[in-house]
Amino acid sequence: MKFKIYKYLFFASAIIATIVSCSDEYLDVEPKGTFLSSNYYQNQEEAFAGLVAVYDVMRKNSGGFDNMITYLNAGSDDHYAGGGNSSDGQGIQDFSSYNLNAISMPSSFWSDHYQGIFRANILILKLPDVPMDDALKVRYTAESKALRAHYYFNLVRMFKNIPLLTEPIGSDIYNVTQASSEDVYTQIETDLLEAIDGLPSTVDAASEGGRFTKGAAQALLGKVYLYENKNVLAAEQLAKVNGTPGQTNQYGNKLLTNFDDLWVVANKFNSESILEVAHTNVGLAGWGNWGSGTDEGNTVNVMVGPRSYVKKGSNAPDLPSGWSFNPIIPELYDLLKTDPRFDATVLDLKALVASGEAEYVGGYQDTGYFLNKFIPTKADESALAGDAVLNYRQNTYVIRLADTYLMEAEALGGSGARAQALLDAVRARVGLASIPVTMDAIMAERRLELAGEGHRWFDLVRTGKAATVLADRGFKAGTNEIFPIPYKELENTKIVQNPNYN
Repeated sequence: MKFKIYKYLFFASAIIATIVSCSDEYLDVEPKGTFLSSNYYQNQEEAFAGLVAVYDVMRKNSGGFDNMITYLNAGSDDHYAGGGNSSDGQGIQDFSSYNLNAISMPSSFWSDHYQGIFRANILILKLPDVPMDDALKVRYTAESKALRAHYYFNLVRMFKNIPLLTEPIGSDIYNVTQASSEDVYTQIETDLLEAIDGLPSTVDAASEGGRFTKGAAQALLGKVYLYENKNVLAAEQLAKVNGTPGQTNQYGNKLLTNFDDLWVVANKFNSESILEVAHTNVGLAGWGNWGSGTDEGNTVNVMVGPRSYVKKGSNAPDLPSGWSFNPIIPELYDLLKTDPRFDATVLDLKALVASGEAEYVGGYQDTGYFLNKFIPTKADESALAGDAVLNYRQNTYVIRLADTYLMEAEALGGSGARAQALLDAVRARVGLASIPVTMDAIMAERRLELAGEGHRWFDLVRTGKAATVLADRGFKAGTNEIFPIPYKELENTKIVQNPNYN
């Protein structure tokens, strides 16, 4: 995280000798050193290190090979999996082709989120006895609950049938059973409602960028309500975040004037950002610790770049080579080609090659169209120790204001003056004229505004459109709306596999 993470990185990685998965790999871990829950959290500094450890799991959005953004993009109708070949990252390939099973499902999508939950559970339990300022206790507790809600929200959307754990459970993990998704959502709502009052309205981006605020918790709660089809409640929460469409909200958030500025690497924690994952190039990650939880780089950057790229003409960008994941499907290219957001979203290497401006080696499922929002330039490469391709520093958005505008318009049923104003504001920012607000118009706008940011697959599933839109990819209704539970989580436990998966 942005806030003094480097001072606390060692403590955050060693702090909790607890279970982070239901597999033997974690059950057999023996505590190392002195950072055990029984003798830790003795002062404010240790409590803060514990909070950093809870935040660290936010990096799942864009850190490590099995990150949320590229994985979810691959299963949508906007991208293929791509990569080097049809077995390059079996999990992402099988998800994209809807051949995913318990063996190829990357276990980290389950275990990483539970790691964050277990860290939050311990911190929430220990904070009342830590000798520290009471106001900070309230804030740390609120942040831990908001983070726990975020991790549970990801889990219940991906797997639906999951254990609900709000206290440390020790070795009893063998006897854990799954809760109903309704109970999980109730806990998510409770955590966020309790967190909101204890969170600050704003934070100093320079010292605390990336920490939860009231607005971030309200935006997340509004999104949760939307997924539960509690549209009145969703609209109520999102209106608190959005304020007057196109104007600065009560927390200082406002749409950036220039859409392209959202993707400027140095433009971290800008006015449009509501909940953001921090990355840095000073984590010095190498192949030995990449994806381990101690690395701080953005992996989406190298994953979506073209392979063996060569700049030949002055009109071509100066790019490092990448791994060619998430090539953009021609249908999305066609929808965006006359849209003002095209250049920020799509790198049209097909055109640059045709004009002699650049060369590259086409990867698996190559279309010639790459996800420009996350492609780094040579200037973005780290010159510090560590492997440069593992230490890109671009932050990624979990929720941004244009997203909450469109979610509120949807929660309002896609009709009425306010829904119209919300849609208009998103379009006006990029110079597009007003169109009549409808649910179809809102969803079409979400597809173009948020392209490549990892939202499209969830949008298709929650609106019931996935089975139709993704039929040619192999999507099966009644099965592929959720993921298979990784096999290692089923061994020697009472956890039951999701329906229709091996």
